[in-house]
Amino acid sequence: MEPLWLMFSGAFLAATLLPGGSEVLLLGLVKSSPELWFGLFVAATLGNTLGALTSLGLGRMGRIAWEPRQLSASQRRAMALVEKYGVWSLLLSWAPVIGDILCVLAGWIRLPLLASTVLILIGKALRYALLLLLMQAF
Repeated sequence: MEPLWLMFSGAFLAATLLPGGSEVLLLGLVKSSPELWFGLFVAATLGNTLGALTSLGLGRMGRIAWEPRQLSASQRRAMALVEKYGVWSLLLSWAPVIGDILCVLAGWIRLPLLASTVLILIGKALRYALLLLLMQAF
């Protein structure tokens, strides 16, 4: 059960504003325990999704503390993208660099929680599934 907990917590932390990546961890754990591949996939997906929802929640709380005019220029550009594509932008919540800020901004503008959760989950699961499929191919 230890590898599953390690995967969950690593994926959770990687999805917050803390630096780190969970892809290498997933590949390493699957390589060392191939029989746990599905459990590791689920742990990574759930941990990363809950981490992203934590960022979304922080964005909602930040709306109380900051006014939109206090956002940096790059944050305002990202906000324009989230406002343009709405909840669908969260399919990219897995992407390096922009994924974390998309989740924070989704909370900031109070996108619907259920739709946000579903699209974040889909994006995260597709990323890990693709990663595992590529691992099998090579």
